[in-house]
Amino acid sequence: MVTYAPYFIMFGRINKLFGTKPTHDSVAFEVPAAVAPDASERSSGPKNTVMYSKVFRWRRPESQVEEPGSVEVVGSFNDWQASAMKRDAVMNAWHVTLHNIPGGHTHHYMVLVDGQPAYDKNCDGLSKPDGPQEERFAFSTPRGPRVFMLFAQAK
Repeated sequence: MVTYAPYFIMFGRINKLFGTKPTHDSVAFEVPAAVAPDASERSSGPKNTVMYSKVFRWRRPESQVEEPGSVEVVGSFNDWQASAMKRDAVMNAWHVTLHNIPGGHTHHYMVLVDGQPAYDKNCDGLSKPDGPQEERFAFSTPRGPRVFMLFAQAK
């Protein structure tokens, strides 16, 4: 019997990238142990977890004369640990790209300028803080404390 396993595994992985399933209707095949994916190739964590990257960008408002010493982003996607932004003099903005943000739900976050909450005009909306961790970073509005929302991307 002819073994087509390497081709089915290769096309199976390609199809997985595009979200389609291979059809194995009329072709019989065997998957030798040496060709079968090992544990390092299998994804850990829940199935169908979509991860994505997001660029956070902040510009100093025209009303603010001095350039800040530090700009950071904290949020539910990084366990509220500060991720420093870098200053880009050409774009006159601060930015950072965060990877492996879990998709499928809305995240809360804040931009901190010199350690203090600052407004992010690129946010997806405002939300009430959920728990003491978020309340620590919230800023005051006429309707009460708020944090920014980031709508997670989905397939």
